[in-house]
Amino acid sequence: MTVDPRFYTPLGALTLGQIAEMTGAVLDGDDTLSVTGIASAANAQVGDLAFLDGDGKSTPDISANARLFVTNEANLGFVPEGAAKLVARFPRYVHAVAALAMYRPRHLDWTGEARISPDAQVHEGARVSPGAVIAPGAVIGEGSWIGPNVSIGPGVQIGRHCQIGANTSVFCALLGDHVTLLAGARIGEAGFGVLAAPDGQRDAPHFGRVILQDHVTVGANTCIDRGVFEDTILGERTKIDNLCQIAHNVVFGRSVIMAAFGGISGSVRVGNHSMLGGRVGIADHVVVGENVSLAASSGLFRNIEDGETWGGTPAKPIRQWMREVAWLQKQANPKKNG
Repeated sequence: MTVDPRFYTPLGALTLGQIAEMTGAVLDGDDTLSVTGIASAANAQVGDLAFLDGDGKSTPDISANARLFVTNEANLGFVPEGAAKLVARFPRYVHAVAALAMYRPRHLDWTGEARISPDAQVHEGARVSPGAVIAPGAVIGEGSWIGPNVSIGPGVQIGRHCQIGANTSVFCALLGDHVTLLAGARIGEAGFGVLAAPDGQRDAPHFGRVILQDHVTVGANTCIDRGVFEDTILGERTKIDNLCQIAHNVVFGRSVIMAAFGGISGSVRVGNHSMLGGRVGIADHVVVGENVSLAASSGLFRNIEDGETWGGTPAKPIRQWMREVAWLQKQANPKKNG
């Protein structure tokens, strides 16, 4: 995905030689090649710098258009023939340094005394409560209500007839029509992305967005992180309870239901009409099919096919889990069961 200039200010292109000089990476290719964007390897376009990291044991998904890479020794064999590459011990660190030199989140430059920026577009039929602030470039649609002390960041678009509850913050996000955010929701913050660097751990920069489609409801004090280079997406009529955490790059389908205290790790996919009980946790990169049910307090570490019901930690098909629970109860109370 191309970095969205509504949310991130482009600071100019770099050459591969400049990035090598900034980071100490070893360049294999033309040092004058221009890097005009950043992306994941799977979605990189011409001019984008992509990274390959990890132990090199699994084949990465690489866009046919990707021609500029930063990689480690373990992944050299996956770099397409003829592509230019920077080789470093910490590829994500090199990629992050380049990204931060090329883009800056617009909300970090949001200043001024105006509560509602003259550069924002607020429909005359929208209502803005006391204490709310709306940044330059933001758009508020007809019939929407912005509650007290809400923060709407630069470039954020809120559709028609939305309700944004008190003390909510919305950054780097696009909201459809009839979206409801209850009090204290945090939309579009950076996720818990940590990368290794020569001087230790660093926060990974995030240049993605949050997209909430029509009729989505997000509960009070729930956090939905923006993507790293892709989008975090909640499909139409998805309903999220209070006090949930949805990490970067997560994609929910239509009419997904998630009960309170749930935690979804990065890059999870959940299919249409699935139901997640209270306190459900899902590990990163797991794919959950359509019409799946997860019992309360389930801890899911592997993919689930369509239509299945699972429970337990680690989660497994519901009948297997219930048999195991029944067996354990018998072993724990032999006299009672004798």
